[in-house]
Amino acid sequence: MATGNLGPAILNQLLEAGFEVTVITRKSSSHTFPSSVTVIPVDYESLDSLTNALKGQEALVSSLASAALATQLLLVEAAAKAHVKRFIPSEFGSNTLNEKSSRLPVFKDKVAVQDALKKEAASAGMTYTLICNGPFLDWGIMVGLIMNVKGKSINLYDGGDRVFSSTSLPTIGKTVAAVLRNLEQTKNRAVYVQDTATTLKKMAAMGKKATGAEGWKEDIVSVDEVAQQAWAELKKEKPDPGNFVLNFIKMSIWGEGYGSHFEKTDNELLGIKEMSDAEVQDVVNSQAK
Repeated sequence: MATGNLGPAILNQLLEAGFEVTVITRKSSSHTFPSSVTVIPVDYESLDSLTNALKGQEALVSSLASAALATQLLLVEAAAKAHVKRFIPSEFGSNTLNEKSSRLPVFKDKVAVQDALKKEAASAGMTYTLICNGPFLDWGIMVGLIMNVKGKSINLYDGGDRVFSSTSLPTIGKTVAAVLRNLEQTKNRAVYVQDTATTLKKMAAMGKKATGAEGWKEDIVSVDEVAQQAWAELKKEKPDPGNFVLNFIKMSIWGEGYGSHFEKTDNELLGIKEMSDAEVQDVVNSQAK
């Protein structure tokens, strides 16, 4: 589970921190890993295959992509059977501990995994840590979620003044490593980290600084309209995930009351230093090239 957008960043930081890492991957996978990493091919639909792969492991870090999140329920069962001590599920995003966010259909699988982990923890077995970090800062700019800096465009949801927390992929990797170094302090709870707490208007200003102000397009978009589109698509007989998943995620980041601004963080505990405005500008500049 060290592939995709986030997996390599987590793997790199764990190796840099000196952890001994085993990667479990699909039998059909063609991904390659550093020679210092042990690779175990598994059948993700087999409890026995997963349990055998996890025997002897102290912790499990899942970075499964959204489409595969339901697979984690079997992983939780396998990790408990293999006596894994700490499970870090594939949260790494919106504040699903917030009541409004937790009710969004797009987070149903994450909430189910949280419930399964709480059940295991209550039986005095495996422990867990949920990592909430907001949208990925660098990746979110690269793919146009936060803004399209190369295309000089940005959607200002509800005007773009709402503060949201955001974290880069390398910092999320550092957070995972820090959680594993602080097991007792992060036991059976969510930790909140951020590289920055910013607004879309502030990001737009940084985008203009990176590329020049001429030609920029700013659209003010209503979060209520985004919500209506998402729910309307979901009510169809055959809803297209491409038309509702991202809209629900946008609601959780830029909607009112979804807990996307982490007013209290665990940065200090985990040794995560927030970026200065100049450092955030460097991230924007790197995505403008």
